[in-house]
Amino acid sequence: MGLFGTDGVRGVAGVDLTTELAHDLAVAAAQVLTQHGEFAGHRPKAIIGQDSRESGAYLEAAITAGLTESGVDVYRVGVLPTPAISFLVTAMKADLGVMISASHNPARDNGIKFFSRTGRKLEDSVELEIEALLGKPWQRPAEMPEGQACEDHDAREKYIQYLLGTIETNFNGIKVVVDCANGAASFVAPDVLKRAGANVVAISNEPNGRNINENCGSTHLENLIATVRSSGADLGVAHDGDADRVLAVDHEGNVIDGDHILGILSNHTEIPTKTVVGTVMTNLGLIRALESRQLTFIATPVGDRYVLEKMLAEGHTLGGEQSGHIIMRRFADTGDGILTALHLISEVVRTKKSLKELAAFMIRYPQILINVKDVSKDKLANNEKVKKAINDATMELGDKGRILLRASGTEPVIRVMVEAERSELAERFATTLAALVKSELSL
Repeated sequence: MGLFGTDGVRGVAGVDLTTELAHDLAVAAAQVLTQHGEFAGHRPKAIIGQDSRESGAYLEAAITAGLTESGVDVYRVGVLPTPAISFLVTAMKADLGVMISASHNPARDNGIKFFSRTGRKLEDSVELEIEALLGKPWQRPAEMPEGQACEDHDAREKYIQYLLGTIETNFNGIKVVVDCANGAASFVAPDVLKRAGANVVAISNEPNGRNINENCGSTHLENLIATVRSSGADLGVAHDGDADRVLAVDHEGNVIDGDHILGILSNHTEIPTKTVVGTVMTNLGLIRALESRQLTFIATPVGDRYVLEKMLAEGHTLGGEQSGHIIMRRFADTGDGILTALHLISEVVRTKKSLKELAAFMIRYPQILINVKDVSKDKLANNEKVKKAINDATMELGDKGRILLRASGTEPVIRVMVEAERSELAERFATTLAALVKSELSL
């Protein structure tokens, strides 16, 4: 397994992700970009941001040291969402963006994501080059002086102005609860929604370095649901630690997940689209609903980077995941939870419908997911009993459901997912298949 996962380098801060590793990654990244000629004719510039974890400060210091030693000027922008770094790299014409975050992971973890000068995550091939140079001695070219580091106190406002500039509606009269996950959204989301005209109730917006994602945010919606109901809000939105995703709840507290949001935005006048890109985990209910609107659906492997790759390759404008990573390419080439929330609320204002009414376009198929642990992923493709069971179940479900068995990319786990029109049917097939996988493929 390589150092880079599907979303940068992650690990327990100070254990897996040390200051030494962070420093060496920065040096290697600068070296790779120099070799690619990215810095020809100008002094290289990098933007560094972080979420609210207490480990962010020492990792930022290590990365800053590695970059400046390598001749790169560093602009530290403080605690901001991951998509803000993507935006700022292009807005400030930087050569590199670095985000220190472990997204929805607990506070003990942290991570490092790199962005190219396009504002997109680095390609796999570039990450491999960085990994190959990690820890090897390197001296910056003689003609390149040591870089300088400074704080950019205007970055947050630049990002907020960009977000507000993407909407044409005023949220006056809309009451919104926003769960900031005690993360990066705390410093942006409530302010943006207020400036857009909304009456805002902010929760989990007091980060202390150790409470990020702790029983809050998009992975723990209980507090959001309770606050929406008790405050009489029109809707609620919840971000994860670095605010690149969003989930919502309607005024009754019903969960509006990424599939619902994708479907609602597919009807958004500011995002004209004939095709929606999702993943193999996208709910069948969304796919059927899109078909009824004469919209095409394309599935990719799980991961927002694969969604974006397909969008870029084929020119599509809207895509995303059930988890709330939504990409609207008219505005950004990355998932942005706050941007998505703004446009979701814009649809409520524009249509004069409640979020519950907007979400009613699709009937969500019951989806049962069972993680079968300690099994051989390599044997999955060739086991005849498992293949026959999948085929038989698929035939029985017909067009009223679907089955997906997917090997985890990081652990000895096979995920068994079954969708069906009735929950008891999905439960029966999923339980039976999971038991068969366990008996046939156990390590």
